Parts: sequence; structure tokens; C-alpha cells
Amino acid sequence: MPGVRKLGRTSDHRKAMLRAMVTFLMENGKIETTVTRAKEVRAMAEKMITIAKAGDLHAKRQVYAYITKETVAKKVIDELAPKYKEVGGGYTRIIKIGPRRGDAAEMAIIELI
Repeated sequence: MPGVRKLGRTSDHRKAMLRAMVTFLMENGKIETTVTRAKEVRAMAEKMITIAKAGDLHAKRQVYAYITKETVAKKVIDELAPKYKEVGGGYTRIIKIGPRRGDAAEMAIIELI
């Protein structure tokens, strides 16, 4: 269930951060972040791809409303959704890469499969 972790931020800050991270993930294919953030990003990214797979007007409007860049939203609808049309879920992969130097936060790479 997306939105369970508070990530030490207010709700507005957390929602904006997750929208930005999902947009960046869809744009570049992979990002490096902490494990807890990666798990939250995975939930929302998979939700966006699942919504885009419907392909109707309402789904497109929902994707455009969540993803912050119009070109990335178009990419999700036109390229990623058809690519995962036959897949039931699990569009992302999280790979743990060890602790971050400085504060020892557990880091991970999240990528689209």
C-alpha cells in the first residue's frame, strides 16, 4: 500500500518528492536512493504504469496529473504501458548496494525491468 512510510517529511513535501522521483525514474530508467525511498517509489511507479495500461482518457489524465513532466508522461503512456501490456505487475527491481558513506543509510538502485 503506497504512502505508509512518512520518510521524515510533511505530507506535501513527501508527495512532491515522490512525484519527482517517479518522474525521474520513468525518464531515465533507474535511480539511486535509499532503500525506504526506493520502496515507496516502486509502489507509485508501478501504480502509474498500471493506470497507463488502461489506455483510456481517464487513465491518461491521471498519469498527466501525477507525473511532473509532460514528455515523461507521454513516454509512460506511449512506450512503457504497451511494453508491459501482458505483464501483471513487477515492473521495477530494487538492488541493494550497501551503506552510504557519511551517514551509513542503506542505499539501493531502483530500475525499470
